Amino acid sequence: MEDQFIKAAGLIGDATRAAIMWTLLDGRAFTATELSIAVNTSPQNISMHLGKLRKANLLSVEKQGRHKYYRFSSKEVAYVVEAMANLIPKPEISSKKKIENYPPVKYCRTCYDHLAGKIGVALADSLLEQKIIIEKNNTFEISPEGEKWFSDFGVNIGDAKKQKRIFLKPCLDWSERRYHIAGSVGTLLLNKMLEQDWIRRTKDSRAIIITGKGEKEMLKNFKIVV
Repeated sequence: MEDQFIKAAGLIGDATRAAIMWTLLDGRAFTATELSIAVNTSPQNISMHLGKLRKANLLSVEKQGRHKYYRFSSKEVAYVVEAMANLIPKPEISSKKKIENYPPVKYCRTCYDHLAGKIGVALADSLLEQKIIIEKNNTFEISPEGEKWFSDFGVNIGDAKKQKRIFLKPCLDWSERRYHIAGSVGTLLLNKMLEQDWIRRTKDSRAIIITGKGEKEMLKNFKIVV
C-alpha cells in the first residue's frame, strides 16, 4: 500500500502531469492536442505523460472517430486533485478588496461535476441551515425533510442513490477553505441549475456565470444574495 501511494503521489507531483490533472478538473474530456496546448508542452511530451497517467488508472480514454478524449478515470480522482489544492497558501486579502475584486473562478466555478467557490459554499451553508442536509462527523446526510425538499425541487434522490459512486459528501473548497457539496447529489444540483438557466458555463474556464433568473432563484430558494 505504501509503495502504491508513493508511486501515485510521484505521478501527480510532476509539474506537467499536475497541470494536466488541474485542466481536467474542468469536467470535460480533452484530446492530447488540447491538453498539450493547455499545459504548454509538446505533443510528444504530452503523449508520454498521458501514457503514465493511464497506466496508473488515473485517466481513461475514449475514442470517437479519429480523436481520443482523455478524462479522469473516476470521480474520486477529481476529488483528490481538488483536495490537494487546499495546500495552496491562502493570501491575506482585505475585506474591501475581497468584495470588489473577487476572481470569477473563486466566486463561482465547477469542481469537476459540482458547484464550488463562494457560491458553492453558500449553497451548502443554506442547505445545512435549512436542515435539508445534516452534518455528522464530517459527513453529510439528507434529512427526512430534505428528501421531500429535493423531490419538490425536481431532483430524484432515489436515482442518485442507485449510482455506483459517492452519494453525498462534503468537499473542502480550496479557495474558501470550507465545505461545498460533492457526490451525485452535488452533480444533480449543478445540472438542475444549468437546465433551469440559473447558471451558465463559460468558454475555456471553470468559472460559472449566474444569470438574472439565477440571482432571483438563489435568493428565493437558498437566501443567497449574489
